[in-house]
Amino acid sequence: MTAIQGEIEIKQDTSEAQIQTRVAWYYYVGGLTQQEIADLLGLTRHRVNRIVGQARADGFVRIEVRLPLANCVALEEPLKARYELDEVTVVPSTSDPTVQQQVIGEAAGIMLDSLLRDDIGLGVGWGRTLRAAARRLTARRLPGSWVTSLMGGLTRGSGTNTFEVATEFAHTLGAGCYYVAGPIYCPSVGSRTTLLTHYGLAEVMRRARDGEIALVAAGDLSSRSLLASTHIVTENLPELQAVGAVGDLLGTFLDEYGRPIKHPLNERVMALSPSELKAYPTSILASGGEHKLAIIRAILNAGYVRRLVTDESVAEGLFR
Repeated sequence: MTAIQGEIEIKQDTSEAQIQTRVAWYYYVGGLTQQEIADLLGLTRHRVNRIVGQARADGFVRIEVRLPLANCVALEEPLKARYELDEVTVVPSTSDPTVQQQVIGEAAGIMLDSLLRDDIGLGVGWGRTLRAAARRLTARRLPGSWVTSLMGGLTRGSGTNTFEVATEFAHTLGAGCYYVAGPIYCPSVGSRTTLLTHYGLAEVMRRARDGEIALVAAGDLSSRSLLASTHIVTENLPELQAVGAVGDLLGTFLDEYGRPIKHPLNERVMALSPSELKAYPTSILASGGEHKLAIIRAILNAGYVRRLVTDESVAEGLFR
């Protein structure tokens, strides 16, 4: 039994919220192991593990490391110089992809938080990383600002869809919210053209082009990618790979040099184009994991973004 166990008397508590709070406190503040917490509270270790992970994922627990991580910091300035970026944040690499997205997202949220002010337009992409970024922002009221999604969405909710991510940013910032109310890929070029003549969609796309700050992620062609796992991309995957695609930026597939490939999906995508993103005064790419190294390098080589948040392994790979 540890000292902290001997000092604290635990009483039976039937409130789930209290149980979650106690588990989080003992783990993140008290320094107990998950097994010690399970024994202390009469829970299974599996339940403790689930509560600990969920508390972090839902943004109820925030961890700040005040001691600089030497190798990560040492990579930031050379990366800025090599790719002519305005700002770079490098976080430690982890073996768990979900944790990696969470850590990168939180770091991106910190970077974005310092850039926000009233009367600006914020354009956002989608995915778990950006959702984590939204939950790291400081809640405030920016009534003169607005948030817009930069791309169409999926037909079912996942918590990381474009509509859901944009809504979470807008709610946290007390800002208006606009959506690209269409699919990520239209059935045909003609249907895309027709949709864009709708006054509502035309207005949203105008705002998407006129924003001051953009926060985006990148997708590779593996099953780990949210977009690559959708039916429409899966059935086109062999063709995409054959013409040299290494991943996507806002639904537009790029080759290793960052050039949009020639493929029907790129002609039917309902999203801000990479060249339009390049015109943003402030743009942040939040993406990591070695499986995304090729697409991240392609985006940086083409100069589509001005700021980068990634992990240590990718940062090192960007010099090769």
